[in-house]
Amino acid sequence: MSCHEIEALRLGLMTVLGVGDESTRDHAAKELDGHLEGPIEGLANAESLAELQRHLDAALVDLEEEVATMDREDPAYDYTRGRLLEVRNAERAVQRLTAQGESIVDGLGEAHDTLHETFPVEE
Repeated sequence: MSCHEIEALRLGLMTVLGVGDESTRDHAAKELDGHLEGPIEGLANAESLAELQRHLDAALVDLEEEVATMDREDPAYDYTRGRLLEVRNAERAVQRLTAQGESIVDGLGEAHDTLHETFPVEE
């Protein structure tokens, strides 16, 4: 068992944020080998926070279905529930990252406007 959703999200975030070295990317890609389909593939190949959010939502739906249909006595049940909780946590983290990014963009817009108000440029 492996939490492919989290590893795929890491890989996608490394791309979106432009961070991570090749060995980290290679390790993530190896862990995902043979599992790149559906939301996992979308997360791993995402190029924007909006894409990550969309694929995380899909991964959550899949995990919720999986947990709902599992027998509680199944040895994998608790682990699968744990994966579901971690993907929910990851979804909230990406939402916070998106909100912070939007706040920075808004702040830069305000700074730009303030500069033009303070130092008008005649054209």
